[in-house]
Amino acid sequence: MPNSILNQYDWYPSPVSAMMQQAIIPVSKDIELCVEVGGDPKNPPLLLIMGLGSQLIFWPENFVKRLIDAGFFVIRFDNRDIGLSTKISRSDLPKTNTLAAMMKLQLGLDNSKTPVPYRLDDMAEDTAGLIKALGFRQVHVLGASMGGIIAQILAAKHPHLVDRLALVFSTHNKPLLAPPRPKQLYTLIKRPNSYKEKDIVEHGKWFIKTVGSQGHIDEEAVAEVAKLRYQRCFYPVGSVQQLKAILMTGSVQPYTKEIKAPTLVMHGSNDGLLPPSHGKAVAKDIPNATFKLIKGMSHDLPEYFQPFIVAELKKHMLQVS
Repeated sequence: MPNSILNQYDWYPSPVSAMMQQAIIPVSKDIELCVEVGGDPKNPPLLLIMGLGSQLIFWPENFVKRLIDAGFFVIRFDNRDIGLSTKISRSDLPKTNTLAAMMKLQLGLDNSKTPVPYRLDDMAEDTAGLIKALGFRQVHVLGASMGGIIAQILAAKHPHLVDRLALVFSTHNKPLLAPPRPKQLYTLIKRPNSYKEKDIVEHGKWFIKTVGSQGHIDEEAVAEVAKLRYQRCFYPVGSVQQLKAILMTGSVQPYTKEIKAPTLVMHGSNDGLLPPSHGKAVAKDIPNATFKLIKGMSHDLPEYFQPFIVAELKKHMLQVS
């Protein structure tokens, strides 16, 4: 990214990372996103899209450093309703039955008529707006979990903005794919004991222990991120509304089949929240996509697996081994 583009916004050192600069960037009339950038602006830009309820800090610091060292100019951001980005308040909408909506999604039944504050299409438009606001002609995109669904919509609706695409532990919510295992499914509906910091940190540790890669979880690092997440911005409504966006968007398989960007799909063999069949189905539906099963990984990015993932991204996006 040319320095002239950087100078268009009020960038300042990130409060959470010595490698990054931060700015609040308007991407539409109503939405501003908190964005961080790091690395050499002359390097190929890599936009990271994170998953459900996850602030930009959920991209592990070591992982971001590896991406920068690999030759990427890294951009990460808080999706709407999370972190320091715009919050959406819609008290006028009726309550929804989350479990019933999950069941309808699994069976391929239509949830689209249920009113919700926004859908994943809207979040994809936020992302397209960010790319344009930063002045990029094209970017590489890495989407994780819900971020991978958003990335698929983005790549299908705005193919001119996406150079190469990568997805990790994601899905397209095609009907009748393997459901989450019961223990991992419970993480989507269990609430913390209270909204006090100590209980939120304990809940965050329990969540990663439940969905994460067993034997590779750094509990101290998980607790630090959970604490930082709370102190940076605690807004539980955002996670609820993002989950509704997933459920009421439904299957994005039609978008998946329209993707033209060269695509790498990676998925952990031990993922219980989104079993590996989800990643395989996505890769099958994207023309000429490559699928990589990562043995022993679950629904997280522990340090043990990062060198392999970054090497695959470098090979796929920069075409350097």
